[in-house]
Amino acid sequence: MEDDKHQQAEFVYEMQILERHLDSLGHVNNATYLEIYEEARWDILTKSDRGVDYIQKNKIGPVVLDLQITYKKELRNREQIQVKSHFVGHKNKLVMSFHQEIYNRENQLVSNIDLSIGVMDLEKRKLVTPSADWIAAIGGAS
Repeated sequence: MEDDKHQQAEFVYEMQILERHLDSLGHVNNATYLEIYEEARWDILTKSDRGVDYIQKNKIGPVVLDLQITYKKELRNREQIQVKSHFVGHKNKLVMSFHQEIYNRENQLVSNIDLSIGVMDLEKRKLVTPSADWIAAIGGAS
């Protein structure tokens, strides 16, 4: 399947880089970038009524299958950032593409990440075809 051609919803998550995000070198390290991106994805799910409570009750939830991350600029302590996220499209009936970007206070691209995601049946431990509700929850057209 090809990526969806129409405009997808963009989600914006704002946060501040804090001392706890810094490593001994005084910058945000690679693992923390992944945590920031995940925090933004959880915000999307929670606001779409697909947060932890829904996932635990319904035994179905999203999983990251692979990712490619690029670092472009350094994040600084106490800097306000925006994480912009959007559904890209379907790779096949089970796998979807998702893209996220981090911008600093000067609106400069700091990092981006491309993910392959799926929806997993948590009891059977296997991917399932994402429902229209799940696709809509992450910004895809239902």
